[in-house]
Parts: sequence; C-alpha cells; structure tokens
Amino acid sequence: LWNRPLTLTSGTTTYRLRFAKGTRDGIWDPSYFTAFTPAPEARNSAIRRRNLQDGLGATLVGVHQTNPLEHFSPLVGVTAPVTAVLDFQGHDVTLTLIDPGVKSRVRVAGAARPVAGDFTAPLAYYPQRSEFWNGLMGELRVDAYMKTTGLYMLQPYEPDRIPLIFVHGLISTPLMWRNVINEIEADPTLRGRYQCWVFAYPTGNAPAYSALRFREELEKVQQLHPDARSYVLVGHSMGGLVAQMQATTVTRESWNVVGKDKAALFFANVKKDSLIERCVIFKANPRVARIIFICTPHRGSEMAVGTLGDLAVRLISLPADLTSAVTGSLVNTIAIATGNPRRMPNSVTGLAPSSPMLKVLDACPIQVPCHTIAGDRGKGDTPQSSDGVVQYWSSHLQNAKSECIVPGPHGSCELPQTITELRRLLHLHLAEAGGGR
Repeated sequence: LWNRPLTLTSGTTTYRLRFAKGTRDGIWDPSYFTAFTPAPEARNSAIRRRNLQDGLGATLVGVHQTNPLEHFSPLVGVTAPVTAVLDFQGHDVTLTLIDPGVKSRVRVAGAARPVAGDFTAPLAYYPQRSEFWNGLMGELRVDAYMKTTGLYMLQPYEPDRIPLIFVHGLISTPLMWRNVINEIEADPTLRGRYQCWVFAYPTGNAPAYSALRFREELEKVQQLHPDARSYVLVGHSMGGLVAQMQATTVTRESWNVVGKDKAALFFANVKKDSLIERCVIFKANPRVARIIFICTPHRGSEMAVGTLGDLAVRLISLPADLTSAVTGSLVNTIAIATGNPRRMPNSVTGLAPSSPMLKVLDACPIQVPCHTIAGDRGKGDTPQSSDGVVQYWSSHLQNAKSECIVPGPHGSCELPQTITELRRLLHLHLAEAGGGR
C-alpha cells in the first residue's frame, strides 16, 4: 500500500486511497513502521498523566521492529507518536501519517487545522514489568542480566535532535525514567528539540565497569550516526557516576592520588589494553556536552559499609568476563588497592567512601558543564542534609554550574521540583548550545 493506491468501493461510490510520502517537516514515511496500535490501547498504570494534544486525526503508536533488531532498538521495537489524517478531494483520498511533535497543524479540506497527538502512548506501549524485582536481580545476579546491557533509543533517530540519555542507579532499571521522560515531553519545545534514550545495565558491577560498557555504546553511536549532536546525560545515584566517567579523563598518573606505592603495585599487574586497564584509565568523550546529576554519591555513601553493605557484597555474583579477567596475583593486588580483601570490587564496594576510584574521580575535573540536584527529605538542613542514602558532602560539587536542593528522598527524580529544574536546565542547554543544528 505504500507505493500504490488502493481502490475501495462503498455502495456505488469508489474511492482511490493513497498514502502521503514522508517528508522532513513532520510527515512520517509509511514504510518505516512495521505495526500500529491505537493510542488509547497503549496504557501503563505506572505513568501518572497523559500528554494529549487536541485536534484532528486518529492517534496511533507507530512501531518500528526489525528481525534481527537494529542497533539500540528495544526488544518490542522503537515507538513514535503518529496521527493519521484523511483528506478527501472528491473520490481521491490521501492518508497522511503525521508526527504531531513536529507538525502541529495540517491542511485538510482547504484549511489549516490543529493535529491531535498522544505523546504518552509511545512510552506506555513498552511492557509494564516489576522495576524493583528486575533491578534487584540485576544487582545480585549480574551475569544473567548482562545481555540487557546497552543503549536504547526510545524514539526514531533524528540527527537534528539532541540525544538526552538517562542512566539509572543501583537496584533499578530504565523503567524508573518513564514519568520523568513523560513530564519532559509535556513541554512542546523540549519535545521537539531532544530525543530520549536510556542506558541499561545490571547494577551489581563496579561503576567503572558499567561506565566502560556505556563508553562502548556511545562509540557505537559515533560509528553508526556520525551526524549525531552532542549528548546531554542525566544520571541518578550510581548512574551519575557512570555518566561522570564519560566526561572525565583518568590517566595512570591520576591514580597517584591514592598513594604512589599502592598505585604502582596495582598497575604492575595490569596488562596493557586489558579489560581492567580500560576500566580504570580512559578519556573524556568529546561528544558529551552537559551532565545533570541527581542524588549522586560522588564521594560515596555510608550505606555501602557496615552490615548491610557487607551482606550485599557477599550476595552479588559478577559476570564471567570480569571475573575471568582477574586472575592470579591481580586478585590480591585489587584487594590491597581497594582495601577490601574479601572480594573483587562490585557496585557496593565501588560506592564506599573509601573506594579508590571515587577518590581518583574526585581529583579529576569534569570537562563539561554539570549541574547537581540533591534531596534533603524536606528538612531544609543543607549543608548537613542527606537524602537518606547520600549525604550532602558527597553529592555537592564545588564546580557545578548550579545546585538545586529538593525537599525529597533519594528517589526524588519524579518530584515536581526535580522536574521543574530538569526542564530549566534543558532550556538552558538549548539557549547555550543552540536549538537547531
């Protein structure tokens, strides 16, 4: 049907139906989609409100799913808001598939009319799973969840839109961002200038290892989409550390901050270009333009030590490629370097205030503008504040361009004050980086 008209007869009347061709100004190419779902049928009880736009047309979720899956595609495919409009010129009928985020009005029956839109439906289309259970298993049974590691585009790739990449924290999954993304896309300007992606990873790994996997995914983006605009990263909790390591350069000399002798002992057993070396020595990605940290423990969290932290350390099962890379004398070397002789580093030991990686990162400058959002549980006691997991002395960054204290706990991502600040910072980035190419 994409390439030829369809003849339809109703009684004694015959119509010739054809699809409008895709254009760069908000008309979808019909051949891009492999399936459609009526927008009202895409429901997710975890999403708090529906972003609707009144107007003409039938709202749909367009789904692009290939076999095998394209790079960065979720398992169910990439979704997009679509509005179908019929325009009758006598017995000739044109069916136009409109992107309501780009085109707010369409010419029908000789007049420009507003286009209907459902911007929540594409998010609601994705399966509704237990975020806590999958996050917990991703923390404790890392190897079984490594196959989910990757960067996922939640919208069709658009070179003119800025990639806004969300990175979740400990015992969590990308599902935690659904309401945040939905609230950001309620702003027509942000919806038209940004494209939302998420980075998924099992959170039992040490932050430096997860950051390496994120770095590799961003390299794939550069290879497949060299025209992509520079990224804005939003990281919650440990996800903020994973994001921070994309905009920080760490050299061999950087490790001397933990002690020259200790650093020399560690690197004496680290092979050139090995997995371990790539985890601990890296360069800032020049395509990262800005980072927004939410409740990020830059200097660690006391919850990573003590009885609870010790239990988590013992329960976490690390992936085979990481454990097999650490053999022989390097096991003892890592134990000495990290100050934890019991086990290899994982997410919990990596979040302890004594973590050498955190000390190194704290001494290395973040090479892009960054902003901090921290919680104080509504107590208003900053700088003695805490979000219940991360204390202010850990989340505070001296060189941050801005800092916003919100009256909420560690999970303050969906707080109205957090959403307001995110919107402000994204508008700021548009003003400084330019909304268009």
